[in-house]
Amino acid sequence: MSTSDVPEPVTPGVTWRPLREDDLPRWHALVQAVEAADRPAERYTEEDLRDELLAGSWKDPAHRSLAAEDDGGRLLAFGLVDVRPGDVSTVRASLWGGVHPEHRGRGLGRQLLAWQCAVGRQLIAAAPGSAPGELVLHSDAELADRTALARAAGFEVRRYHLVMRRRLTGDGAPPLPEVELPEGLRLVPWSPELDEQVRLAHNEAFADHRGSEPRTSEDWNRWVSGHRDARTDWSFVALVDRPEAAGGAGGGGGEPEVAGYTVAFAFEQDWVDGVKEGWTGLLGTRRAHRRRGVGAALLAASLRAFAEAGMDAAGLDVDRENPSGALGLYERLGYAPHHVEVVWGVAVPR
Repeated sequence: MSTSDVPEPVTPGVTWRPLREDDLPRWHALVQAVEAADRPAERYTEEDLRDELLAGSWKDPAHRSLAAEDDGGRLLAFGLVDVRPGDVSTVRASLWGGVHPEHRGRGLGRQLLAWQCAVGRQLIAAAPGSAPGELVLHSDAELADRTALARAAGFEVRRYHLVMRRRLTGDGAPPLPEVELPEGLRLVPWSPELDEQVRLAHNEAFADHRGSEPRTSEDWNRWVSGHRDARTDWSFVALVDRPEAAGGAGGGGGEPEVAGYTVAFAFEQDWVDGVKEGWTGLLGTRRAHRRRGVGAALLAASLRAFAEAGMDAAGLDVDRENPSGALGLYERLGYAPHHVEVVWGVAVPR
């Protein structure tokens, strides 16, 4: 069954249709109105929206996007459904959308979410393999209307993400930590030559994290190291001097072996509070090297790079129940929560 079989909602005075590339300026204006009302931690540029709609061989806006347009051509609501290739343990359909603040309370959000869920179920059913599926959406913990909408659609809380920040300048900023790697490991700047090893190490490091799936080369190159906001000059890799000391992803053939890594970003669109922030998008340590201070040393290196670049703060997010003890590490290095995001899910049997 094609996702084109999912009927669009019917609303008086509203036309429902897929998003198009020429919608980008109006769509961005809608997203900015939603952001102004809801004050999320993450903001979107017009380029970001283009990526969400089109960037990836699996993208299909004609069947995986929907917009509500009034008779005057104004966009009132939008929704996307994304199922990235490569999911192994669980095939996840990520749902994202929003309704203009002036047009809430009309049922647009409810209709939009119902359509997204139907499309997500079809995409999960069509995915290769037999892994179970899940519909996933994120919301700010403080937005009661989103909580009510998610619960009414049958979603349950899966986990909480803490968005954390550490001051680098100003009163109360703790001193930058000095953390040394254990013997046999060395810290090097990220380089293109190490990128594929880092991707493989990431897939191993996050294999035991809830909600994580392997990153394909296309996904990694587009959304991680090759992303326009990636700051590889703020990113570091911990290498094993003796590659025969541990097996698995990233080693072999006499090549240096990746023990851990950090990938940093500068999302200037998120600096709406006037705080310039270096963002740690990924920080991981392969299981054979955990509990040795690798993560702390990598993060300390990024903190120094942020400070040297003139950033006011460092930010990251973390699953509150992260099994690796990451939350405790971040707190010890001076990070504190300043935003809470809820991850909602609905199981989709296959």
